[in-house]
Amino acid sequence: MFNKVITLIDAANSQDPNQQLHQGQSIAKESLYALRMTDMLLRFKPDADELMQIAVRGQHIERWRSPRSDFAMNKQGYHQWRSALYIFHASRVVELMQQVGFNEVQQQRVYAAVAKQNIKRNPDSQLVEDIASLVFIEHYMLAFTQTKPDYNEEKWLGIIRRTWQKMSVAARDFVLAGKITLPEPLVGIIHKAVA
Repeated sequence: MFNKVITLIDAANSQDPNQQLHQGQSIAKESLYALRMTDMLLRFKPDADELMQIAVRGQHIERWRSPRSDFAMNKQGYHQWRSALYIFHASRVVELMQQVGFNEVQQQRVYAAVAKQNIKRNPDSQLVEDIASLVFIEHYMLAFTQTKPDYNEEKWLGIIRRTWQKMSVAARDFVLAGKITLPEPLVGIIHKAVA
């Protein structure tokens, strides 16, 4: 069942019309993201059980189907979009789990983790948040900074600190121990933010 649901998640993400260049090849954006999530999970928590491997792999499933532009382009709209995404992603992963025979208890555990219910109190939700934060820092933070040239240092310090606050102590220690590759141009400001 595990292999079948991972195959279904990967097949769904491979339909992403947005492509990204990776190691000289064009790959569906959400396929690449899912692979990076799995890679980070195996580095951060190699003993994670199959349900958490499913949750992490499906955390962004079919994200392009719920574009940011469907919501008001303000802070409230952003938060509404994020909340809607959690439910959308969790529901899609559970649909695929149902198809291959996972029971309701298993489905609910993955749903709660992907929907990020009770972060800080639910270790599964916190794990998904940790992996997403680690992947963001290692693979996406630099590109994100390049889309916001008008942000000053204070703004970036705030963004980095908010990401840091979402992470568990174990995830923070993982970063501080040099277990992820920090984007070179941002090393100074990241260290300043988390000092």
